[in-house]
Amino acid sequence: MPLSEHEQRMLEQMERALYAEDPKFATALQGSGLRRYTRRRVYQAVAGFLVGIALLMAGMVAQKIWVSVVGFLVMLGCAVLAVTGWRKAPKPGEQPADTGGGARRQARQRRSMMNRIEDRWQRRRDDQGH
Repeated sequence: MPLSEHEQRMLEQMERALYAEDPKFATALQGSGLRRYTRRRVYQAVAGFLVGIALLMAGMVAQKIWVSVVGFLVMLGCAVLAVTGWRKAPKPGEQPADTGGGARRQARQRRSMMNRIEDRWQRRRDDQGH
């Protein structure tokens, strides 16, 4: 069951309000700034990894085990951030706002999510009516 005209207008109004309130967040959700965001995140993780190596070495030189452990944990956390950021980054030729397969897949997922929400709503209305 598709959205009614009123529900569609309400959804569009909510999207406009989101853009007006926080345009940076809205564009990140849209995907236009996603590549830049993930690239920055990977660079920050690499820098953090280097800081972790420095802490690890400093702890070894100063013979402070806890500094070395902190350095190792920083390295581990930054490595995880770098790998997850790298996997989420769009490919060089890929445009998230493009009408290619990615956009169609997102539209399909959005429609299926909306279908689930509408089904739940309909069930609630049916349960209240009986």
